[in-house]
Amino acid sequence: MSKALVAYFSASGVTAKVASKLAEAAGADLFEIKPETPYTSADLNWQDKGSRSSVEMRDASSRPAVAGKVENMSAYDVIFLGFPIWWYVAPHIINSFLEGYDMSGKKIILFATSGGSGFGKSVAGLQGSCPGATVQEGKLLNGNLTVEALKTWVDSLGV
Repeated sequence: MSKALVAYFSASGVTAKVASKLAEAAGADLFEIKPETPYTSADLNWQDKGSRSSVEMRDASSRPAVAGKVENMSAYDVIFLGFPIWWYVAPHIINSFLEGYDMSGKKIILFATSGGSGFGKSVAGLQGSCPGATVQEGKLLNGNLTVEALKTWVDSLGV
């Protein structure tokens, strides 16, 4: 059996709830990807073109700094990587996280929460940040999912 990690970024707490249940369902360790400078409500206002998140997402090279590190990343074979969908892709802090480690040989399975859009170009936007890893579009995990439902999904992945 592969050793798994659930790593996630959550701007408002929605993705955090899903990640916690997913870690339980997968028997995985849990790591929160936190920005070095936390986002405020104003920073997250996607309707304000001048907000921090809007400015970051317009700049493909933006890499917000991550606070903390996974101490033993080499111990994990599978990483469930979760985030809210921003502008049809993963927030750039996910690229920052991936670029902080050697992900060669790892299987990275994406999961996301979204108010209405799908994964968009998330896989393509992340693949370059983790050369040598396999990035796989996983599932949108919206709503009040049970640990049992998540376990069924994890089991279906064969990891």
